Amino acid sequence: MASSLVRSCSRVSRVALTTVRFMSNIPENTVYGGPKPQNPNQRVTLTQLRQKHRKGEPITVVTAYDYPSAVHVDTAGIDVCLVGDSAAMVVHGYDTTLPISLDEMLVHCRAVARGAKRPLLVGDLPFGTYESNTNQAVDSAVRVLKEGGMDAIKLEGGSPSRITAAKSIVEARIAVMGHVVETAMALQEAGCFSVVLECVPPPVAAAATSALHIPTIGIGAGPFCSGQVLVYHDLLGMMQHPHHAKVTPKFCKQYAQVGEVINKALLDYKEEVSEHLFPGPSYSPYKISSSDLDGFLSELQKLGLDKAASAAAASAEKMEHSDSPSSQ
Repeated sequence: MASSLVRSCSRVSRVALTTVRFMSNIPENTVYGGPKPQNPNQRVTLTQLRQKHRKGEPITVVTAYDYPSAVHVDTAGIDVCLVGDSAAMVVHGYDTTLPISLDEMLVHCRAVARGAKRPLLVGDLPFGTYESNTNQAVDSAVRVLKEGGMDAIKLEGGSPSRITAAKSIVEARIAVMGHVVETAMALQEAGCFSVVLECVPPPVAAAATSALHIPTIGIGAGPFCSGQVLVYHDLLGMMQHPHHAKVTPKFCKQYAQVGEVINKALLDYKEEVSEHLFPGPSYSPYKISSSDLDGFLSELQKLGLDKAASAAAASAEKMEHSDSPSSQ
């Protein structure tokens, strides 16, 4: 019986080989073939950001957490792409940013680095990866650059220990973006190339922007900062479920209602599959010739798979009828 089974499997394999050219296991030219190598000549640099700052040109910053969002940010010509620890909330579904680990952040960083070729890439150091001592801070920052493919790191807070951490990372020749409400001057002195001002009154942000020699990036801080940052999912209006409505900040402008479009598309897909409308002939592109079909049916019958042969013959007839002009 075992030898008979082996022979049957062998014959099925031969049948499969006759139709392998119809399969999509090898991508065609029109199928996604992977990210292209990064071109450092096209990457936004700190020098270019400083030039924009000196000219009074606003700096644009948007978060991204995966390859598709990074490609969108790149295509839009955004200056800085931030892989924020906000991924904990908008990607992983936590209520705060605290649970996300450095290893998880590195996965997001690598995906973004493959998708965004033009923006300066900044990776967040998540909570618990730089507070203990300066060695921990530098080690974490090095991993974000070497393993995550980022150009710079961002850390939050303005306490003395965090300013010391920022200074140590800068001394390790790693660019640092600070994220504070207070002590912005101290972070500037520590060598940060920029600071994020979050949830402060516009006059306070204006004063900080005027006092500092480095760009300020505002989020809920009014229009007087050197630039602005918003979370990708928030500005696109992607998330519609109650949890996200609870955590979406008041200062976020939604430039689209992408979440509604996604929901409608998923419902339409479900309905078409349920009604046997998808996939129709237009989305069943892989054909089999009459001679190959006859050979396939013959092999199935030889294997005693008459029911399978009947199903194959019926489906071929149905697809042929669907393709005919009279059925259009």
